[in-house]
Amino acid sequence: MHQRSKRTVARAAVLALVAGATAVTVPTAAQAASYNGACGSGYSSIDHRDLNSGGTVWLTYNRSTGKNCVVTIRNSPGPALQMLAGLKKAGASTWADLDENYYTTYAGPVYLYAPNSCIDWEGGIGDNISGGFDSHCG
Repeated sequence: MHQRSKRTVARAAVLALVAGATAVTVPTAAQAASYNGACGSGYSSIDHRDLNSGGTVWLTYNRSTGKNCVVTIRNSPGPALQMLAGLKKAGASTWADLDENYYTTYAGPVYLYAPNSCIDWEGGIGDNISGGFDSHCG
């Protein structure tokens, strides 16, 4: 093999390694932000929605208190963005608990005690909002 060909092959191998390492370390928008425990002890995740804007809305529940909790978490902290987390009984005209402001990491937690009721829950980052409506009845 010629010296020039060996150098070209070596450069290609190094570039492939660098590109591969970059692909492994850069998070994608599809990766969900992990639940961060912001609702407190005793809360377990029961549902979530991934947001295309780089975060996840988490719905949690505490069996001992009967309360639901919502928190919206960004995939990674950054400049403050408009974020929200909200909870209400299904059919209610206003949110029972709503946290909407500019945050760098997460919005919420917001809580609702709703035994024997269905709930509406949502969260958002910027214009990207998601959640569940008339759901998790019980």
